[in-house]
Amino acid sequence: MVYDVIVVGAGVIGGMVTRELTKYQLNVCLLEKESDVACGASKANSGFIHGGFDPEPGTLKAKMNTAGIGKLYETAKMLHVPHKQNGSFVCAFGSEEEPAIHELYERGLENGIQGMSIISGEEARKMEPELSEEITLVLNIPSAGIICPYELTIAAVGNAMDNGATLKTNFTVTQIQRAGDVYTVTGSDGQTVQGRYVVNCAGAYSDKISAMVGDDSFTIIPRAGEYLLLDKAEGSRVTHTIFQVPSKEGKGILVSPTVDNNLLTGPTALRVRTSGSTETTDDGMAIVRNLAKKSVPGVDFRQIITSFSGVRASVATGDFIIEPAKGAENFVNVAAIDSPGLTSCVAIAEYAVEILGKMDLDLTANPQFDGTRSDPHFIKKMSDEEKSAYIAEHPEYGRIICRCETVSEGEIRDAIKRNPPASDVDGVKRRTRSGMGRCQGGFCMPYVMKLLSEVNNVPMEQVTKKGKTSDLVTGRIG
Repeated sequence: MVYDVIVVGAGVIGGMVTRELTKYQLNVCLLEKESDVACGASKANSGFIHGGFDPEPGTLKAKMNTAGIGKLYETAKMLHVPHKQNGSFVCAFGSEEEPAIHELYERGLENGIQGMSIISGEEARKMEPELSEEITLVLNIPSAGIICPYELTIAAVGNAMDNGATLKTNFTVTQIQRAGDVYTVTGSDGQTVQGRYVVNCAGAYSDKISAMVGDDSFTIIPRAGEYLLLDKAEGSRVTHTIFQVPSKEGKGILVSPTVDNNLLTGPTALRVRTSGSTETTDDGMAIVRNLAKKSVPGVDFRQIITSFSGVRASVATGDFIIEPAKGAENFVNVAAIDSPGLTSCVAIAEYAVEILGKMDLDLTANPQFDGTRSDPHFIKKMSDEEKSAYIAEHPEYGRIICRCETVSEGEIRDAIKRNPPASDVDGVKRRTRSGMGRCQGGFCMPYVMKLLSEVNNVPMEQVTKKGKTSDLVTGRIG
């Protein structure tokens, strides 16, 4: 089969581009090198919806951020992705940093951002009593918010699949060749996929994919962001997302509630050797702790439940790359999508498809397209009476597998079967939060493995943590 469009990379950008393409009468294939979607930066970022004050006016980042905020909130509602418009504060510590607050405010106005205000440290502390007494001036951005980035990716890909798109995981692209008007994309196992158009959404590896068709005009600079996630006991420490005045390295360390009521602190912004350098470090964790306490002194880091790191894909220009590849027909690079890429993802997808249309891709509307997705967390939102009635008919929803996050067997079974299906323990974790609580899967993992084995009809020895060689058991004893 020759697809109309092949999308490389199943992060939030690739997922949204694929979903956007299914609005038209097209055969679309999404390729991902890992065992699941959202396995790169899309599972390891702040989950912050940027208010749009920061990007340099006139850049693609500024345009996509401004256009993307409302589109993301609307799409999140359609896909039932957890999100909240909680607003953000950018904080200045003393008179030396206060001019930066005014500069950011003016930049936001130039970018078309509405509703911002500059308030004193005293006014900010009335809204956020835990803020440092050293904060003297604050930029208040009510349009900012928080969202679950990996659930957004899963929902986008799932919705695209429900509308006819094909997902191929464990497909590491090693070669791209063009003969006539057809691209042949080859994977590391020799498998091939053919398509007339290709969209490169490979994140930290997008320069390598681009080079396969002869465009080596950009080089990805990998920067690691390390985070500390705290228990829900700390989740109400602040209600806004708290930033410090940004530096040339990035927007600084944030202190933010998450949509799941934890507290998130980070990230660092350290250049790393490779795009796969996702280890956390003692130095990075120390930076996060110290700077988070600068903003919110009361944060109790004894409540840490996990740490993680994600690699953002930057380039020397500091802007997004969304354009036709140089010297390769019908090939679009969507690359260097670092912050505010998550906020911009829906706008970026629309822009990329618009470029494809200018390349003569037939964009005839798909009358069967349905942009909505049912709520995977419906059971949690029921009243006690509704839950009792539902469980009486569906007893598997009454058997709790993960006690920390109150996740039932029914929810896990759904996650294993629903597009895109979870094939490993971490896939179930991202879809249901099973294993994301204080014990980090210490108790529920064996039960999740048993369900994966049963539903997918594979031996327990073949159930992995995150695909490939991440085996959990090697055999039976006794």
